[in-house]
Amino acid sequence: MKQIKILWVDDEIELLKPHIIFLQSKNYLVETANNGNEAIESIQKQKFDIILLDENMPGMSGLETLNEIKNLNASTPVVMITKSEEEYIMDEAIGSKISDYLIKPVNPKQILLSIKKIVDQKRLITEKTTSDYQSEFQKIGIKINDSFTYHDWIDVYKKLTFWELELEKDEGNAMEEILKLQKSEANNAFSKFIKKKYFSWFSSENEDKPLLSPNIFKQKIIPLLDKNEQVVVIVIDNFRYDQWKYIQPEISKYFNVYEDEISFSILPTVTQYSRNAMFAGLMPSEIEKLYPELWRNDEDEGGKNLHEEELLKKQLARLGRKEKFYFDKITNLKGGKRLIDNAAALSNFNLSVIIINFIDMLSHAKTDMEMIKELASNDSAYRSITLSWFVHSTLFELLKTLSLKNVKIVITTDHGTIKVKNPTKIVGDKNTNTNLRYKQGKNISYNPKEVFEILNPAKAYLPSSHLSSTYAFALNDNFFAYPNNYNYYANYYRDTFQHGGVSLEEMLLPFVVLSNK
Repeated sequence: MKQIKILWVDDEIELLKPHIIFLQSKNYLVETANNGNEAIESIQKQKFDIILLDENMPGMSGLETLNEIKNLNASTPVVMITKSEEEYIMDEAIGSKISDYLIKPVNPKQILLSIKKIVDQKRLITEKTTSDYQSEFQKIGIKINDSFTYHDWIDVYKKLTFWELELEKDEGNAMEEILKLQKSEANNAFSKFIKKKYFSWFSSENEDKPLLSPNIFKQKIIPLLDKNEQVVVIVIDNFRYDQWKYIQPEISKYFNVYEDEISFSILPTVTQYSRNAMFAGLMPSEIEKLYPELWRNDEDEGGKNLHEEELLKKQLARLGRKEKFYFDKITNLKGGKRLIDNAAALSNFNLSVIIINFIDMLSHAKTDMEMIKELASNDSAYRSITLSWFVHSTLFELLKTLSLKNVKIVITTDHGTIKVKNPTKIVGDKNTNTNLRYKQGKNISYNPKEVFEILNPAKAYLPSSHLSSTYAFALNDNFFAYPNNYNYYANYYRDTFQHGGVSLEEMLLPFVVLSNK
């Protein structure tokens, strides 16, 4: 382990010899300087991990030395040590971005504590995090093998997400690779679970089923309206649970998290199916049957999600709701500004529904644009871009405005996304849809062991374009590629973010209710 190098600057440095010996006994390298000029010379020659700086020195004062140090290396932590308790000195030192402030006389343990707090904190946290995950690794592995219900899988996914975010705080932590392997193991087991249990979720006799896309409004939003709550529903397209946990600290500055649950997307995990189902309160085949004018199959021309407002209106009518609602879909900056301009108008509606498409556009750009591929090269970078977008977005601006009002905010999504790695061969005719994570058609050829196949779409409440239509869903981090130009497409789409198939990241979704503080 690298030794921490300390520079201690004090005009009475000889009197501090016992303190220095104490630090050296703790395996720190300590160099000394009698005044500010000596300190600056030392800093110009070598790099220190931390500087202990006396405030009251003849010649160049501690504050003057501090300014010079920050000019040379602004990131070097400095601990100011002084006899004076004058408030203006503290203010100046803190304003100059010191890392800590100690009042003389100081004892060795005070110095040691300050050093550990500043320099060793990251290492100690990393070691503790690594140790904690190592002890949890086996427990999570057992849980993966023993997950027989959707409740179990929610617990597994929450645990994996927690450790993923913890371990990434230490860049290059070797345990990150172990976690990736465990997450892949979890997705393989989850795929088997979906194959076994998915159809049972649509049985009227089965009461133990997750919160699914078509039931979001009926089971969650309407009960809030029944309590006379003013509700704003924000649907962030393609929004994963880990992305929610990434932005939660920013949101928690303005809201209390009233509910933090996980819902499940139906299959296919794409907007055409899952979001239309959410707004209609119906499964896709039911939408097609009841409102054929509002449904488009994969082979049909035109947009597939152009009628969400009408579908929501029909669902509310079926549920006996008479209130008018606000509906908006934000697809660009102009739309975001329009939303901010209309923020005051939301108070005129008991229910407002806002769709945000930025993250979906980002995931598609990851496929098509080299610059985005570089910026979102992995899940950690993808989360980081999401956070950067959010804190500067008109959505966050709107949320801050709404935090001053007595309103319940619901944040959810229609589906998630997964970074794909492994191509799976599939053959289809010219009418087969182009999605990389699911295929629907009448002449699809694939290895049944590599997919979740639905040979009878009606059983999963999915529309059939033909009598012999089938659906095939990619599992884990696989993606479909045709034999023609197989290598080209395999390389082109590998490491891009896709959705439509079966994975924890695509199917297990954040459902969050916020209340104002």
